[in-house]
This record gives sequence, structure tokens and C-alpha cells, in this order.
Amino acid sequence: MVETGKRIAPYVFVSPFLILFAVFGLFPILYSFTISFFKWTIAGAQEFRGIQNYISLLTTDPFFKGSLRTTFILLVFGSLLQHVFAIPLAIVLNNEKLTGRGFFKVMYFLPYITSTVVIALVFNQLFEQNYGWFNYVLVNVFGLDRVAWVQNPTAIKASISIMVNWRFIGWNTIIYLAGLQSIDKSLYEAAEIDGAVGFKKHLHVTVPLLLPIIFFAVTMSIIGGMQLFEEPFVLMKGYETMGGPGNAGLTSAYYLLGTGFNFNRFGKASAIAWILFAIIMAMTWLNKLVTDRLQE
Repeated sequence: MVETGKRIAPYVFVSPFLILFAVFGLFPILYSFTISFFKWTIAGAQEFRGIQNYISLLTTDPFFKGSLRTTFILLVFGSLLQHVFAIPLAIVLNNEKLTGRGFFKVMYFLPYITSTVVIALVFNQLFEQNYGWFNYVLVNVFGLDRVAWVQNPTAIKASISIMVNWRFIGWNTIIYLAGLQSIDKSLYEAAEIDGAVGFKKHLHVTVPLLLPIIFFAVTMSIIGGMQLFEEPFVLMKGYETMGGPGNAGLTSAYYLLGTGFNFNRFGKASAIAWILFAIIMAMTWLNKLVTDRLQE
């Protein structure tokens, strides 16, 4: 009896987590997959449609392809572009001779912990066509014309990308800084003896040893970029405009929430979610493949 109790005890201790995960994690996932095959609304009968929701989204839906295109553009210029700036910033912050390193770390990380709604509202004022700071600089400093940041379809994508970069560059910088601090400094000394200085030193030492961290950070950016919702939603004033003029700010996650909670089509919204899941898995696999090849 005592031996049986000892064998059961570990499962009893972990059972609260398993129960909570099953109820609030596994069940909603399986439920959303099930209703993606139905014409499912809050009121009225549910109609089984098979894979018709998926087919219509990928072929005839007037908004989904555009939202997917917008998502990929923002993924490249809003999420993946962050790493081009984050790695050099992390290298600078890793220099022990830099004065005020702690201060700069906090300043870079502050945008990440700031409310997205607050950030979007502030940037909405900065992007204002007549009195915004961005247009003030363009006109009075560079002598250029004003830009309709939240009215022009091309400028809308640039506006969202600027806001996403501003918010997450610091987060990626801290991640890369943690990775840099785990690299043995004697490797840099050996590289300098072999004649590698400046950029070459980081190219041959820093980047290869930082590849696992780069894989993690890029994967998180892929997941976040494909699920981008809060920034365009607040900047484009919610469901009223569905992404602004020409639906230029309508991302796939934005369209997903609009389809489900604004248009009451939960079956179609679930299908969008699973299509995004498949794309994220494929891009993560491709990222892993590229990282493994570079490590080899």
C-alpha cells in the first residue's frame, strides 16, 4: 500500500497542472479545430461544411489573401528587421567600458513592457498629418512633403512597422545580450591573435556562437509577427475601418478577430487560426533548417 502511494504521489502533485491544461488549453485547441469544419455562429443551427471554410479562405475570400500579404510584409519589415538592429546594439551594450550600461538596458527594455494601447495612442499622435512630430521633422528638417501616415495604404504599413520595431528591438537586444555574455572572452582574444579585428571578429566568433539564440529570437519574431493584432487594431481604430483605407493595416490575426467577434463567423475564424498555425510551423521548420545548415 505504501509503495503504491509512492508511485501515485508524483501524479497527484502534477495533476492540478494537467487538469488546468486539459480544461483551459487542450480542450479549446481541439474545440477550435472541430468548429473550423462548421458554419458556426452563436445563434442558429451549426452546419457541417467539411474543408469548405479552408477552401473559401484560400480561393474566394476577398480579404484573407490581402491580410496574409500584409502580415508577411509587416513580418519582414516590422518583426524580422528588428534583429538587424538588435544584434549590433547588444554588442555595444556588452562592452564593459561603456558608461551607463544599466541605464541603457532599462531604456531599451521599457517599450516592451509598456501597454500596447498606450504606445499606439502615442504613435497615432506622432503620425498625425498636420501636427504630428514625424511630419514636422520631414517638412522643417529635411524639406520634404507631409506624409499621410495613417491614411495612405503604403504609409500605413510603414507606420505599423515603425511602431513594432520601436517596441520590440529592445526585447531582442536583451536576449542577444544574454547570449553574448555566455561567450568566453578568450575566444575573442584568440581571434585577435589570428588577425580578426572589428567586424571580422564578430563575424567569425560572435555570430556562429550566437546562432542558437538567433534561432530562438527569430522564431519568437515569426510567431509574434504572424499573430500581429494589437498595434494595427488600435492604430487603425478597431473594427470600424478593418485596417484603414484599402484595408492596408488588416493583418490575418486582425481579420481573424473581426471574423469571429465582429461578424459572428466562428467556424471561419477558427479555420484562419489553423491556417496561421500551419504557416508558423512551416516557417519555424525553415528557420531551423537554415540555422542547422549555418551551424554545420
